[in-house]
Amino acid sequence: MPVLVASDLDRTLIYSSAALALTMPDARAPRLLCVEVHESRPLSYMTETAAALLADLGDAAVFVPTTTRTRKQYQRINLPGPAPTYAICANGGHLLVDGVSDADWHARVQARLADECAPLDEVREHLLRTADPVWVRKHRVAEDLFAYLVVERELLPEDWVKELAVWAENLGWTVSLQGRKIYAVPKPLTKSAAMHEVARRTGADLTLAAGDSLLDADLLLAADQGWRPGHGELADEGFSAATISALPERGVLAGERILREFLKGVRGVREGS
Repeated sequence: MPVLVASDLDRTLIYSSAALALTMPDARAPRLLCVEVHESRPLSYMTETAAALLADLGDAAVFVPTTTRTRKQYQRINLPGPAPTYAICANGGHLLVDGVSDADWHARVQARLADECAPLDEVREHLLRTADPVWVRKHRVAEDLFAYLVVERELLPEDWVKELAVWAENLGWTVSLQGRKIYAVPKPLTKSAAMHEVARRTGADLTLAAGDSLLDADLLLAADQGWRPGHGELADEGFSAATISALPERGVLAGERILREFLKGVRGVREGS
């Protein structure tokens, strides 16, 4: 039976230059591979060692990139190894099969959102009304599913995100602060639901997962085994569970460690079978 590996991307497997956390002496810094270019500029990286590990993982398991990115944002990434058959985008709103969104899955997601939470327009109007232009740089809607702000973190009032989270909770929405982005996402829009669908389609009887943000919590809890890096929202909150390992590594070296753990998990299944 195949092993399914569902992993968040940004600040889990791939890292912007600001998130690399290269704290070692320059002469000992790892060699980096650029895996994303945007507007002719390099944007995201992983270590060369991590790239080789990911190629090995793609050969050994059903690797499923699992991201809050839109489809367009995801398709800018050029990951090492075989092209994944499945990818989860828009926090579970789109399930890509060979690069194409599965229309039936997307329709099911939209129906659930209509039944279980307040509409996107209501949340977007609240963000437009309450977010101060002094610290907001961009208002964005992703795939007509959720909204996010790009902000100047140093100018963001300390309590604003907490107040937004309390307001959103009553409407069936979740708030997550990741780097310079504040996400407002419907609670039924989950990575875990899409992961379960891929597991059903592939017949996987073991699921492994990794992620760093609050939007990854459901994914980690739904997997048979999960890992989180030493940075990010989950680390800041001390998020833990019996099946989730908290790793000490921070920055791009955490991505390398996560891939080693994935491969250990896959090989353990093979050796035990």
